[in-house]
Amino acid sequence: MQPLPAGREAGPGDGVPGYQRHRPERTLLYQLVDQYYPAFADLMAAQGRPLPEYVQREFEDYLKCGRLEHGFLRVRCTSCHQEQLVAFSCKRRGFCPSCGARRMAESAALLVDDILPEAPVRQWVLSFPYVLRFLFATRPAEMGRVLGIVYRTLATHQIRKAGHTHGSARTGAVTLIQRFGSALNLNIHFHMLLLDGVYAGAHGQPRFQRVKAPDRAELEQLVYTISERTGRYLERQGLLVRDMDNSYLALEPAGETGLEGVLGSSITYRIAVGPHEGRKAFCLQSLAPAGSLEETSVRLAKVAGFSLHAGVAAACHERQKLERLCRYITRPAIAEPRLSLTPSGNVRYQLKTPYRDGTTHVIFEPLDFMARLAALVPRPRVNLTRYHGVFAPNSPHRARVTKAGRGRGANRKVSDEGDEDTPAAHRSAMTWAQRLKRVFRIDVETCQACGGAVKILASIEDPVVIRKILAHVGETASVREVVRLPGPRAPPDSWV
Repeated sequence: MQPLPAGREAGPGDGVPGYQRHRPERTLLYQLVDQYYPAFADLMAAQGRPLPEYVQREFEDYLKCGRLEHGFLRVRCTSCHQEQLVAFSCKRRGFCPSCGARRMAESAALLVDDILPEAPVRQWVLSFPYVLRFLFATRPAEMGRVLGIVYRTLATHQIRKAGHTHGSARTGAVTLIQRFGSALNLNIHFHMLLLDGVYAGAHGQPRFQRVKAPDRAELEQLVYTISERTGRYLERQGLLVRDMDNSYLALEPAGETGLEGVLGSSITYRIAVGPHEGRKAFCLQSLAPAGSLEETSVRLAKVAGFSLHAGVAAACHERQKLERLCRYITRPAIAEPRLSLTPSGNVRYQLKTPYRDGTTHVIFEPLDFMARLAALVPRPRVNLTRYHGVFAPNSPHRARVTKAGRGRGANRKVSDEGDEDTPAAHRSAMTWAQRLKRVFRIDVETCQACGGAVKILASIEDPVVIRKILAHVGETASVREVVRLPGPRAPPDSWV
């Protein structure tokens, strides 16, 4: 499969914005990875904890993402014959902002256009105690089984609240497993888009029946049930030991990734490498402490480190709000505009929303920042989007409730000319270019000079041909020619 091009929105100007090549080598994130990743990898190897291959591949491919010297498409306007080079993207799922933004646009468009019906949807956000975040990071299979427990608990609540049983009604959900917190910490939690009601009727077209929003007492009972069922399941598996005072994992040392220490430090907001290893990461508190969220939110409940929030919902006619919600829960891990350097050369990251204690920024040593990025990389073949109930791929009801009408027993769609669309053609109904135009208002299919149609001429991947073309068009700029970061230095006396 050909890699997808990488790009971003051009600046404001006259007419519809056009495509402008993203130059990652000019961003602070790229320069940090380019300078400090080799030293971080060498340090981990010297400590006997070499980075897993999939983490190394994530960093190495990110350094190639959006760079013309690693391959590109040649596109040409069919009218004025103006040509442009479009760089490939890495398509990784860890911390690449460009690929993360593209995946956010694709996921939101898919959910709103093809999956979620015109019915009310509520977002249920479930967070876990530290001990379970580490378990899910190191054993993704157990995370999937716990997610099944969570869905069954919420679905049973919805069905019973509507006055039905599992035999007479059913519901559905789409869960986005988010791995990061606002401080770039590893925080595995679930964003579940659950239908705010149930489908009743065993035969024919199901009839949707809405249920009332949960109150505080219901949330407290649900989060207690989830915590108890999760704990009992993990105890039966021999993974969790609970006593009168606390709970702890009973895991045998895996030793297969070498990343456990980095994951644990990221989860607990501690420094993973360097002279300050094990200490709490420095947080900058520039605001006065705010009131407790529990005092103002009636749709939040907490039990034993579990937190369940259900305060955001979209009505059946609020499709734009639903798409904004889908984009929010599938957003990239890092927002580059909030990344900066301190005068002493440390990495400063601004929180999207200040903490209740007034914290607005977190400060990292460059090598510890590399450790935070490594912890955000998901393992290969771990699906971060899960479908449940009527939305599940094997559900016999999926074809009747989803907008696209795809699923078991679905009738194949017929085009205006009478030809049946193939599944592959239906999946590619909206191209990457159309998604960019829809979400970011970037028109890559129209020539900026004359307004003509743009056509792909060739995919250039041969290194020899790449060098010749770049030399011909004058694209010889290297990352070494841009403004560099401060050079190596001794450990600082102060954090800021």
